[in-house]
Amino acid sequence: MPEQHSPARRRLLQLVAAVPLGTLIVGRGLHAQTPSTPLLDASSPPAKAVKYVEDARQAQGAAAGSTCANCALYQGASGSARGPCQLFPGKDVKAAGWCTSWAPQM
Repeated sequence: MPEQHSPARRRLLQLVAAVPLGTLIVGRGLHAQTPSTPLLDASSPPAKAVKYVEDARQAQGAAAGSTCANCALYQGASGSARGPCQLFPGKDVKAAGWCTSWAPQM
């Protein structure tokens, strides 16, 4: 004889099964918004060595329009506010920044 399940029990099991899936979806959304790579500190020795600034408009010697975002060493996504740079492994730089190692993209 087949087991009889009440609609209330079936609904409870559906809700319990949906909770971990909902947590996973929400968790991924929050993780995607939170940068996991630390931002380069402009006062750190490696940043000072190349005169890195977070705003290219404040850089002495920067050509007009040159920023980290249009540098060949910058690896951030197009349009992002920050991203990795080949000069500073494990650190992000601001896309609006600049340093003396700036090189045009090819």
